[in-house]
Amino acid sequence: MGITLINSTLLYMDANLELLGLGANVVTLLLILILTVMRRSGQCNRRKSYIEKSVLYVIPALGACFSCVDLVVLVRTKPRRDFILFFLPLSRFAMWIAVMLSSKFSCACCVFSSRILCFWWILRFLTEALHLNMIFSLQTLEICLIMLDIAFGISINVLRIKQGTPKISSLEDPLIEDGDDQRHIKTIRWWDLFTFGYIGLVMKHGSMKQLEFEDLLPLPPDMDPSTCCENLLRCWQVQECNNCSNPSLFWSISGVYGWPYFRLGLLKVFNDCIGFAGPLLLNRLINYLEKGSESSVGYTLAISLGLTSIFKSFLDTQYTFRLSKLKLKLRSSIMSVIYRKCLWVNTANRSGFSEGEIQTFMSVDADRIVNLCNSLHDMWSLPLQIGIALYLLYTQVKFAFLSGLAITILLIPVNKWISVLIASATEKMMKLKDERIRKTGELLTNIRTLKMYGWDNWFANWLKETRATEVTHLATRKYLDAWCVFFWATTPTLFSLCTFGLFALMGHQLDAATVFTCLALFNSLISPLNSFPWVINGLIDAFISTRRVSKFLRCLEHNKDSSIDSGLISEDLALLVEDASCIWSNNVEEENNLTIKHVSLRVPKGSFVAIIGEVGSGKTSLLNSLLGEMQCVHGSILLNGSVAYVPQVPWILSGTLRENILFGKNFDSKRYFDTLSACALDVDISLMVGGDMAFIGDKGLNLSGGQRARLALARAIYQGSDMYLLDDVLSAVDSQVGCWILQSALLGPLLNKKTRIMCTHNIQAISCADMVVVMDKGKVKWSGTVTDMPRSISPSFSLSNEFDMSSSKHLTKRKESLSIKKDDVDEVSEAADIVKVEERKEGRVEVTVYRNYAVFSGWFITIIILVSAVLMQASRNGNDLWLSYWVDKTGRGVTQNSTSFYLMVLCIFCIINSILTLVRAFSFAFGGLKAAVRVHSALICKLVNAPTQFFDQTPSGRILNRFSSDLYTIDDSLPFILNILLANFVGLLGIVVVLSYVQVLFLFLLLPFWYIYSKLQLFYRSTSRELRRLDSVSRSPIYASFTETLDGSSTIRAFKSEEHFVSRFIDHLTLYQRTSYSEIIASLWLSLRLQLLGAMIVLFVAVMAVIGSRGNFPISFGTPGLVGLALSYAAPLVSLLGSFLTSFTETEKEMVSVERVLQYMDVPQEEVSGRQSLNGKWPVQGLVEFHNVTMRYSSALPPALNHISFTIQGGIQVGVIGRTGAGKSSILNALFRLTPVCSGHIMVDGVNINHLPIRELRSRLAVVPQSPFLFQGSLRENLDPLGLSEDWRIWEILEKCKVKAEVESAGGLDSNVKESGCSFSVGQRQLLCLARALLKSSKILCLDECTANIDVHTASLLHNTISSECQGVTVITIAHRISTVLDLDSILILDRGILVEQGKPQHLLRDDDSAFSNFVRASK
Repeated sequence: MGITLINSTLLYMDANLELLGLGANVVTLLLILILTVMRRSGQCNRRKSYIEKSVLYVIPALGACFSCVDLVVLVRTKPRRDFILFFLPLSRFAMWIAVMLSSKFSCACCVFSSRILCFWWILRFLTEALHLNMIFSLQTLEICLIMLDIAFGISINVLRIKQGTPKISSLEDPLIEDGDDQRHIKTIRWWDLFTFGYIGLVMKHGSMKQLEFEDLLPLPPDMDPSTCCENLLRCWQVQECNNCSNPSLFWSISGVYGWPYFRLGLLKVFNDCIGFAGPLLLNRLINYLEKGSESSVGYTLAISLGLTSIFKSFLDTQYTFRLSKLKLKLRSSIMSVIYRKCLWVNTANRSGFSEGEIQTFMSVDADRIVNLCNSLHDMWSLPLQIGIALYLLYTQVKFAFLSGLAITILLIPVNKWISVLIASATEKMMKLKDERIRKTGELLTNIRTLKMYGWDNWFANWLKETRATEVTHLATRKYLDAWCVFFWATTPTLFSLCTFGLFALMGHQLDAATVFTCLALFNSLISPLNSFPWVINGLIDAFISTRRVSKFLRCLEHNKDSSIDSGLISEDLALLVEDASCIWSNNVEEENNLTIKHVSLRVPKGSFVAIIGEVGSGKTSLLNSLLGEMQCVHGSILLNGSVAYVPQVPWILSGTLRENILFGKNFDSKRYFDTLSACALDVDISLMVGGDMAFIGDKGLNLSGGQRARLALARAIYQGSDMYLLDDVLSAVDSQVGCWILQSALLGPLLNKKTRIMCTHNIQAISCADMVVVMDKGKVKWSGTVTDMPRSISPSFSLSNEFDMSSSKHLTKRKESLSIKKDDVDEVSEAADIVKVEERKEGRVEVTVYRNYAVFSGWFITIIILVSAVLMQASRNGNDLWLSYWVDKTGRGVTQNSTSFYLMVLCIFCIINSILTLVRAFSFAFGGLKAAVRVHSALICKLVNAPTQFFDQTPSGRILNRFSSDLYTIDDSLPFILNILLANFVGLLGIVVVLSYVQVLFLFLLLPFWYIYSKLQLFYRSTSRELRRLDSVSRSPIYASFTETLDGSSTIRAFKSEEHFVSRFIDHLTLYQRTSYSEIIASLWLSLRLQLLGAMIVLFVAVMAVIGSRGNFPISFGTPGLVGLALSYAAPLVSLLGSFLTSFTETEKEMVSVERVLQYMDVPQEEVSGRQSLNGKWPVQGLVEFHNVTMRYSSALPPALNHISFTIQGGIQVGVIGRTGAGKSSILNALFRLTPVCSGHIMVDGVNINHLPIRELRSRLAVVPQSPFLFQGSLRENLDPLGLSEDWRIWEILEKCKVKAEVESAGGLDSNVKESGCSFSVGQRQLLCLARALLKSSKILCLDECTANIDVHTASLLHNTISSECQGVTVITIAHRISTVLDLDSILILDRGILVEQGKPQHLLRDDDSAFSNFVRASK
């Protein structure tokens, strides 16, 4: 009864399919008639080409003939009462006749290239695919009719592409649209569009030479990053309007790319359905071979099997191409939107995200969101493929397939549980990755200071601890992934065992057709089953990343309006602040912790305002509140006009000096040179190699502190803004240059009519101010003119008048000394390269790279992985060969063994395969983890021991790229793709062995096949490697630019230069997109050709099997079981070949990350060890001697110290003065061995410091650097990271450094210091750095202008502290203030690296001709 029910169900389905086919034919007929009538009256007549004639005449004629024959056969064989069966062939015949008649008209080309008809014919494929499900009962004639229908549909779509209409198909945009490179696009033929032949020129260049960016394919217009950004931004803004509280990035992406993505889904449905034509045709072919018929049906089936493989190859590559284009668009959209958000979100609103976290958004989260494109379609496509495969299995083995299905269903909750654990581990891992990248950024930014402290090793170990915690979560994820791989990889083997076992136990006899059709279906199950856990993981990662990025994009943006309506503020006012209270956070709960408290200010236009106050009084915070960087929780702040801003720590771009000054503005020669002169930069430029086109390194590392400050000031002045906010711009320059800047720039003709608001401790600047604002603990204590300021507010002002206004005589003399001319700058056309261009290797990835990775993983585990993979494949092939043997024995009826015996052997193979799969999965996970840990440890050790010159010449973004993107590849992508490569390789090896064993003639095909294959892969790999390296090189500027922008975002917002920086970023992104686009096209070029090659092998095996079955061939092709096995193995060869080379190429591409990391393991290293060890408390005396020392920062630069010799006696205080760039800080660099000396030597207490271990030397010296450095962590860790001092000692030093109260208010020694120490002002940071140095209790203390950013009163108290605390200590002070050195025991005066003068200040002052006297006179 059950069988009767099934049969009736199948008959009912067959009738429904007949009706569906009839409806499709009728709709097609009507469409053709309507379009013919409409187009005939239009102006679309043209002559048809030979190809068009063959398509429009030959295929319809064949279709009409076959339909007529089919109708005749039906009339003769079917009873007349089943008249409904005649409608399908009749409608098909009528349709082909209509096509033939329509093709006679001159408008035929326009009719059949119609978008509607072409799209409809693609939909017809689905009805034909449903007919293929009934192919077991179809006749050869019906198969031919279906194939003709499909062929005609493909042909008219190809003709439509050839005509070059604006839209190639309704499923996607054209392959290449009209763009900038018209000549390149016009030369592309329609055939090249399908076969990706237009990449040929790029590949030819890549095989002959090193590829450059100019050789790459142009981007299609629809992939322009700026367009993609605007589209996503528009949808995000719609989301914000519709869902204010919780806008979703996912729905924004859906709004932009949802419809094209849905249309791609339709193409994927059709492609997946076509994939099952192979097993169905295989079933018919094996049935034919078993029966041994002499008819020609076998050849038809064999050729159809080959043509189906070819057709699917084109479908696969076209789907991948369109999906890849969509992914590239999405990637550029997300990256540009994240970058744009960083520019428009102020510091307060961004306070909830660390810099490392934001960098991870760009480097990791963007890629994970892009992978959503794969995962979403796979999420429904894989179950669909599994469902169709299971249905077809049911048609073969009836309900026996339920045993295998039961295993699959049982594994679903297990995999779900594993997926939840993976999601949890991933989220924790990403947080720690953010933290690690943040710490790495801190290490790279402050590496010079860390080396001076001797903390570089400690900081590296701290970083390794974070990495170790991250790796624990990575390990959890990897081992859970290994379980997923094990469950899903063993499922097909268990499936076959249970299915065939139950089928045999149910009393059915296994035959070759059933077994090998099922094996082919099992093979088609392998890919979706194995991919499913990765798809789930990918979806989880993507949704986690989407939530993370959405949270960041929800941050409120800074007000973009550059001026305020005159109705809100009086025209004569530049600034109006009314009862404003501000905080450094967007958290409403922190409103009690106000930084700016109830401030009111009215500043008239054109005023010069000096903001003064003690350290930590809120001067910098007041400027930031005016810029809108803080959250105003009460009151209002109104500005009238444009703003220029110079931060306390100057922000310098990587680029030429001129680019830094212009800052996106057009070059105005007169204003440019006036600005250089006003900022005293002209002399510095005249001494630079390359002039104003000299390349400035990352963060201006190849400039002195004073040069950086003046460069930032020049940038502000050149902008010509209405208001200038200047944060202590004079503290980093010497008194002579400071005097010149004050008179020529701040009070000179360029700015004298502008509003200038400056935080300063400079007495001369304060005396020149129109208005003085005194800050105290975030409040305005007093405001008014200088003359009205009471002594009680600023007692130090009247007592420490450091110098008076410079005389006009001196200013004239200073101006005449400037040596630069306009022509000198214009003559320089190219930048002098101080920063090294990023290296990239040529040719193939060397074997040493693979060997090094194997060493990182461990040779033992590598061998285990290889052996287990080979044995796993051997057990699987043995399983299939045993099945073949079983089928042959039962088919002949000569078997002497019971069914249980065959099942027992099959079960043994299954158990062995499962064990080996488990070993391989966990070995890979363990080996990948081991490599990840070792690579990071080795890389961090090498970089920490690298000299400072390496960091000066290498942008930190480039190094950070290794620690973020490249290390992520080594952590995650590389082990994954290596696993796939190994599986593909052993799978191919198994297929070749089995095919060679079954069909001897395959060995003759193997040689030419291998020759073609090797030529293709060699031609492709040479280009692929170059493209991958270009991809890595083009990616580095994106991260470097992003890191740089994060640091200077407040400056960019102040200048309203957001659009300029977005444009720069888009240029970098466009180049990155071009490399990725060319890379994708090249891989598809190869994939298509390999799949076609595989299809030829399938065709060869199938045809030879048909020839062999007739018994006319001298060589036997084995039993039906072996022939069936060969055919079932040949079928997946198409995808496996492409997959193997794709995985091989991807492995080579991923290995580029290992190659790039290895490059940084070969960087020069400092001489860490020394010939002489130190004992006791060296240095005891503090005697410092320089003997004929010469030092250069680069061979291309002039010497920073030029044959300099001097002696500093132990226990005295020495000042080092000189104009900016004279070489003051270079003395400390030489003393701390940051830069090796070219000649001469330095002695400390009679010991040559070059003979000492470098870290021990630095640990015995104390320093307060020019740029104060605090890292994120507790205050105790910042002051005493090695834990050498007691708390009472720390508090004692903090009190002497006048910073105890601020530390107590911040929460004590356990309070958390924010990133870059931004929870303290710059002055407070300098005081904390001084406390850190005093805690060291060294006999040599170096102060690199440590009081530059603090007020005069606090500075005098500190000098008293240093004098009392440092009795018997040698103190070397680099000073810009003359008053700083007047009371010291001795001074050194430097000029251009030469020691000009040395002696006691009071003695030198008595000599009117001394250099020191000239300095003092210049400052009065």
